Amino acid sequence: MIADLDATIRQLLIDELPVKNGEIDISFEQPRREWSARISRPTVNLFLYDVRENNVLRQHQWERLVAERPNGSPSAGASSSDLAQLKRTPMRADCSYALTTWAADPEDEHRLLTRCIVALFRFPVLPARRLIGSLQSPPYAIQARVGLHDRLTEPSDLWNVLDNEMRPTVPYVITLALDPWQEMTVPIIKTRTLRVGQAQDIPLPLAAGGPIEHPSLKPDESRVDLNIIGGVVRSATHGAPLIGIEVAIKGTGHLTATDEDGRFVLGSLAPGEYTLVAWPSEGRPAQRTIRIPTEEGDYDIEL
Repeated sequence: MIADLDATIRQLLIDELPVKNGEIDISFEQPRREWSARISRPTVNLFLYDVRENNVLRQHQWERLVAERPNGSPSAGASSSDLAQLKRTPMRADCSYALTTWAADPEDEHRLLTRCIVALFRFPVLPARRLIGSLQSPPYAIQARVGLHDRLTEPSDLWNVLDNEMRPTVPYVITLALDPWQEMTVPIIKTRTLRVGQAQDIPLPLAAGGPIEHPSLKPDESRVDLNIIGGVVRSATHGAPLIGIEVAIKGTGHLTATDEDGRFVLGSLAPGEYTLVAWPSEGRPAQRTIRIPTEEGDYDIEL
């Protein structure tokens, strides 16, 4: 992916400077003394000196993948209401380049450096049409920043390591999305119960060794467990999920509507027997008796 990023930056500079007839070289090598001694014509160098996770954009959350219906419209879980495809969101990594220009005359170097800064600054997000190889169709827009004040704060340290003479160096940082995760197929949770009370025992800390056991609660007749339930509204004729259907628990004031996958969530509800009602845009509502909680976890309803 980083090799494709180099190719994308190269082509962006060729198009935007522009570079004609190869009169300017674009390099990604370490600008060491031996390398600079071999330069024969004006050169733009982008040395990748640092790659690290962008912790500001970190969000390793689970997301449900969207399957495709036979007619091409998206639908997650159209074939099975009991399983879901899950995957964590990609990590975000900052690729930091040191941008320098090289020519026989300092004025030519400065002129070329100015043209590079202006060309790259025009694209705070790399255009989708310019992306090459594995960068195409990224999960997030690829952000690019030129001349950040908090990068390369001590450029002399970099040039000492490279064993070369110090020259004007501009940081260029691009944020990529890297996907190290695998897809998982898991059962859908249809009932979630919240219990609040005083614990029987204090859970063992990690230092004590072994897994942490969740403590049981002391008996309390006044305590009421709250439940959140979820299900799917489907067509009784062809079994497809129905979107935008109002769903309610009769006599409780709990009301919601199905999402783009025909799913709904209702709560918080005390244990007991309820009537689940669904209203179509036309025709009569459907209802069924449910018990909360139930081991089967089935709160689906057909219209």
